[in-house]
Amino acid sequence: MDLGELLDTGAITLRVHAASKRQALNIVAEIAARHLPATAAEITSKLLARETLGSTGVGHGVAVPHARLKGVDRMHGVFVQLDAPIEFGAVDEQPVDLIFALLAPADHPAEHLRALAKVSRALRQADLREQLRQARSADAVRALMVREAGPKAA
Repeated sequence: MDLGELLDTGAITLRVHAASKRQALNIVAEIAARHLPATAAEITSKLLARETLGSTGVGHGVAVPHARLKGVDRMHGVFVQLDAPIEFGAVDEQPVDLIFALLAPADHPAEHLRALAKVSRALRQADLREQLRQARSADAVRALMVREAGPKAA
C-alpha cells in the first residue's frame, strides 16, 4: 500500500480554517463523507470517540486521526492543511496544522495499523512536513505523498 493509493486529490483540502479540534474533525468528516458510504456525523462520531482514548496529535504540528467504519471497502485518507495551527492535545503540546486522517474498513485492523505506521513514518520527516505546509494545490500534496511512498535510493 502506498500513500498515493490512500489519498485522492478530492480528499485533500488546503488553507482551511478551524477554530478547534472538534471543528477540524468535522471538516475531515465532511470531506470523507463525499467519498465513503457514511455520513459526516457518523465519521465525526468515530473520530471523536478515538480521540477520547488519547490525542492523535503525533507532534511537530501533525495529527493522524483515524477510525474504522462499517461499509468501507478499503483504506481512505483525508489530508487537511489548516490556515493556522490549533490546539489538538498533541504529545509535544504543540498546535496542529497538518491533519492526515485515515478511515479504515471495520474488519481489517491489520491494514489499519500498517497504514497508520506508514503515514506516521512519512510525517516524521521535517522536510516533508515543510513541503506540505508550502504546498498550494491538492495535486502538489498528492505528488509529495506519492514521492514519499516511492522507492528510496540506496
